[in-house]
Amino acid sequence: MKPTFRRDRFTWLAYILLAYYGYFLNILGPVTPFLKDELHLSYTLSSLHFTAFAVGILIVGLSGHILIRRIGRWRALWLGAFGISASAFVLLAVHSVVLTIAASFCMGLVGSLILVIVPSTLSDRHGELRAVAFSEANVVSSLASTAAPLMVGAFAHLIGGWRLALATVAFAPLLMLVGFGRVSLDQSTPQPQGSPSSRRSLPVLFWVYWLGIVLAVSVEFCMIFWSADYLENSLGMLKVDAAEAISLFLAAMIVGRLASSRLVQHFSARRVVIASILVASTGFLVFWAAGTAILGMVGLFVTGLGVAGLYPLVLSLAIGAAQNNTVQASARATLASGTAILALPLVLGRLADLVGIRLAFGVVGILLVGIFLVMLVTARKVQPGQPA
Repeated sequence: MKPTFRRDRFTWLAYILLAYYGYFLNILGPVTPFLKDELHLSYTLSSLHFTAFAVGILIVGLSGHILIRRIGRWRALWLGAFGISASAFVLLAVHSVVLTIAASFCMGLVGSLILVIVPSTLSDRHGELRAVAFSEANVVSSLASTAAPLMVGAFAHLIGGWRLALATVAFAPLLMLVGFGRVSLDQSTPQPQGSPSSRRSLPVLFWVYWLGIVLAVSVEFCMIFWSADYLENSLGMLKVDAAEAISLFLAAMIVGRLASSRLVQHFSARRVVIASILVASTGFLVFWAAGTAILGMVGLFVTGLGVAGLYPLVLSLAIGAAQNNTVQASARATLASGTAILALPLVLGRLADLVGIRLAFGVVGILLVGIFLVMLVTARKVQPGQPA
């Protein structure tokens, strides 16, 4: 009989902090056009804001676990939260492209400490039920991510404009500190340098799952970045309608992550991942082969339902394979996310320039096949009875 999943106060704090991070990760896209107009930027300079954020993620993925071991998880967690706030205030206050790009970089660099600490600590707290915690955390994060562009649009016509979407949410860490400042975090004690766990290499099984994380995040962001362009240029939708249609994918992500958080309480994470791949592949084939906008939107929604569970569940399998070296494993998983966010949408965009958006979108199908192969390979490495 499986143990009961219990949400303590830190679990709720972790959910809220991950949502806070997700909000600012997803708000850069909507505010960049405003920065472009105000600072008279080219498309290339405008795109550097998100690139700088992704580079910050990569650096934390490579070395964030070292800082966390030195100062402890609790201090690093709040450093990440208040670091995002400080960077957001710089971004909304300055009128220099160098400083706005620097603020985006700092937001990704310091804020991504949250992306390392939340999965590792939830894993330590919930053990074999980490998949439930990861799925629920990503449901809350998806809600915040969906709210980000809506907040920018809502405030754009008010006094203060788009900057209010940054400023109002940037005060959230103060409220979190008041509400959760006394939460116990037993695992916050820094590990001594030179301790066995700080030197231990991650197992090969983890790195196979790591590749699965790269592929899963790549699918998600390729769909978010390029689906609107595909709907417009391949299926004839108006630009505005195509942009709004992305909300179908985001809504499906919320529903799918909520469903996967329930399913992993009754089935293994591996089985739910396989089912998610099948749903995502079916939806993508409908989306890719659609001849009408309506069928394309149906495929987009079904794809979102399947894609939703891939990242949190593959992440849970990866950290479960790390043999209690959860901080380093979580940092490397962050590196996987940063690599995917930075590289794959650019790769798909380059292919679209060469062969057209319709053929280029076939990359998503290849990525889904890759995740399935990762599941097949790892199934042979996991012994019956191991948590993974």
